[in-house]
Amino acid sequence: MNREQKMAKLTEIFQDVFDDDTITLTDATCAQDIEDWDSLEHINLIGAVERAFKMRFTVREVSGMKNVGEMLDILEERAK
Repeated sequence: MNREQKMAKLTEIFQDVFDDDTITLTDATCAQDIEDWDSLEHINLIGAVERAFKMRFTVREVSGMKNVGEMLDILEERAK
């Protein structure tokens, strides 16, 4: 799965978690860009991404993610 395909899958996950089909992600998308992205939804989002990609983020990775691009970078690194 290439980066573009991962972004498409993440977009579906974000739309499902936030119940908003209008969400369009970019590498720069962050919590301030999505109205309902609070700490509780962040936990739900991380869980959904981990299930979809069959992997686990470390606490350091989760706390260091500042935007969707950084999440994708981790997913890309794990795919190697």
